[in-house]
Amino acid sequence: MAKYQNLVDQLKRQIQSGIWNPGDKLPSLRKQSEHSGMSLMTVLHAYQLLESQGWITSQARSGYKVAPRFKKQQQVQMAVSRTENVDVNEFIFEILQAGKNPLMVNFGFAYPSPDLYPRYHINRALSAAARNMPISSAFNNLPPGNEQLRSIIAKRYTTRGIEISPDEIVITAGALEALNLSLQACTKPGDCVVVESPTFYGALQSLQRLGLKALSVRTDPTTGIDIDSLERALQTHDVKACWLMSNHQNPLGFTLSDEKKKQIVELLQRYNVALIEDDVYSELYEGNEPVSSMKMYDQSGNIMLCSSFSKSLVAGLRIGWVVAGKRSFDIQKLQLMSTLATSAPIQMALVHYLTSRNYESHLKQLRKKLHERKSKMADFLSTLLPESVKVVNQKGGYFLWLELPKNIDAMQIYQDMLKANVSIAPGKMFDVTEQYNHCIRLNASFELDQQRAEALTTLSNSIIHHMNE
Repeated sequence: MAKYQNLVDQLKRQIQSGIWNPGDKLPSLRKQSEHSGMSLMTVLHAYQLLESQGWITSQARSGYKVAPRFKKQQQVQMAVSRTENVDVNEFIFEILQAGKNPLMVNFGFAYPSPDLYPRYHINRALSAAARNMPISSAFNNLPPGNEQLRSIIAKRYTTRGIEISPDEIVITAGALEALNLSLQACTKPGDCVVVESPTFYGALQSLQRLGLKALSVRTDPTTGIDIDSLERALQTHDVKACWLMSNHQNPLGFTLSDEKKKQIVELLQRYNVALIEDDVYSELYEGNEPVSSMKMYDQSGNIMLCSSFSKSLVAGLRIGWVVAGKRSFDIQKLQLMSTLATSAPIQMALVHYLTSRNYESHLKQLRKKLHERKSKMADFLSTLLPESVKVVNQKGGYFLWLELPKNIDAMQIYQDMLKANVSIAPGKMFDVTEQYNHCIRLNASFELDQQRAEALTTLSNSIIHHMNE
């Protein structure tokens, strides 16, 4: 197929799916040529063919626009949504505070069930680190962090086919600090940052705190972020960074295919946009084959890979890291100006545990239990809920995503459940628009005992009640 025909087909597809709307101005011939790698004449040929077929129109000194008669079909979700001022923190704070009630059955909890953690071994490692901590430990654990811990993390990445030097790794106080430092290293207040729609609420809180603008890009519950919509966002806005989860995404649960991971990296490199890869769930894959990270395809050092031990070991340790690429020194300096350093005793305790205990054995058991519990909860919900409620259960991770009929407001169900001492995570937490008000995220890492079965029955009854109103 001729190159110009590929571009013609791509633009037709994008117009039909609502990525380009009637009246939208297409990228100029020069910009389209730069980003597609095609010659100016090839792009001009494609645009002229689209114009002759009535898909687009041209105006002197105004370029090309989508023709008015090509109305997009009603979309489930907007392709790209820009939010000038992200304002979610107060709402999210209220929901997280409500979940702290000790009597609560907590399906809104973000971490795996505490009974899955190897508490005894971790406590012993903490005691050993405290007893043996040298006087110089505070200096040895300053940014970029404990050298032995960074070496262990780098070696673990080699098993996933990612060659990383320990010198690229900066140890942080949890993954969220790694993600925030990465954002600060490549943006300034007022810049545009691409996020998935829906996305992890921590990303929205970070954008709000740093005064950044959110570009929410359409994301499918099964296949992940829409590549065409992502490219449109890059073409039409001065994007500085892109914050994505490629494995077991929170809240939807999908894992991007290796081919799609590679396509995203190539696309962002072409537009010179930094990628912040939130990879905290990558150890929680299902089966025997580990998942890859987008960092594997990085040729420019423009990807910052962030992760932690919070989801795979113990949440309270608050130890994360960023594989910072070319921004390693920038992130170290930012950390010195904010938290100064990550806890030296905790870093040393992790080194002690990872070198003296069978972490792989723990992970194997963790993955098995998460798969069993999630499958059991998904099956149970399927017996309780009508067919019009979609239970999205992806491989790996521990979240379920419920899609209710669009006329149902999940916040009303959230309020019903609070009165019954049950917490859920309403879809409104994960987007700055109103597109997911009918959705619910559930934590499926807990054992489905009688109390939780009764709580899910109460949830299902509330959903059915609101559907029948």
